Amino acid sequence: MSFSAIIFDMDGVLVDSEPLAMEVMRRVMAEHGVTYTEADNSEFIGRTTLEECRVLTARYGLAPDARELTRRYVDTLVALIRERPRPMPGVPEVLLTLRERASHRMALASSAEPVVIATNVRALDLGRFFEVIVSGVEVARGKPAPDVFLETARRLDVSPPSCLVVEDSRNGLLAAKAAGMACAVVPCASTRHQDFSEADYRLTALPDLLTIL
Repeated sequence: MSFSAIIFDMDGVLVDSEPLAMEVMRRVMAEHGVTYTEADNSEFIGRTTLEECRVLTARYGLAPDARELTRRYVDTLVALIRERPRPMPGVPEVLLTLRERASHRMALASSAEPVVIATNVRALDLGRFFEVIVSGVEVARGKPAPDVFLETARRLDVSPPSCLVVEDSRNGLLAAKAAGMACAVVPCASTRHQDFSEADYRLTALPDLLTIL
């Protein structure tokens, strides 16, 4: 298959943030007497924090509303990212190689809030690689809906079928397929148990992406 653009997810693909994100949500929920489990985390990987907090506040009858819970989560997460940014294996080497080849346009599409994306991008100097960066909060529906990927293709001015999405979660995979895009899945430690049967490619690590392009 030939692709004109590669759209990267951020958390779990470029940034080793899934364990950190779970730890932060665990802290936030503990403040309200709720135990946040691995099962909870697995349910929400790939979705926006606001969507997750809406479910959690309703499920546990929490006093703070979803936006306040989201704000608390984001503030804590951003502070930790600034202290210890963690690239995934192959970052930035894979991105450098793709840029040198100049055969594909590159974009970043993440469910994370813009400030979380910006903090990671700045800490790891990733902004130089991407023509377009889109947050899930900029579109009507988060993953597994296709909105964030369709908006990214629109901003790149490319057709969805010409895009390859690189994802680590089932919610991300479903969003890519719903957008009419091919998807290469690179499961991280937090998502290896998920069902990726619809993926066009399953990679063991990000550097394997270079072998299919």
